[in-house]
Amino acid sequence: MADIRSQALDQLFEAILGLQTTEDCYRFFEDVCTINEVQDMAQRYEVALLLEQGMNYQQIAQQVGISTATISRVSRCLNYGSGGYRDAIKRRKEEKA
Repeated sequence: MADIRSQALDQLFEAILGLQTTEDCYRFFEDVCTINEVQDMAQRYEVALLLEQGMNYQQIAQQVGISTATISRVSRCLNYGSGGYRDAIKRRKEEKA
């Protein structure tokens, strides 16, 4: 995402970092995104979690109701991307421990 860095994105990400509760996030994302956009992001993160657990594409497609093409994209990002999914998953595990 380095090629799309901008002041506007910095401001957006700083606003997200300032949210403190799940309810804050619901309100913010409801205002900023369409319901479908938020649901798509949630599905992609869920796919990343399931891939990390070792589930295969067909199992994930059935469980999440998402195309294998999208699962493949998430898998590529998980394995060859900038590390965002892995960082988020690692932090989530650390917080639960």
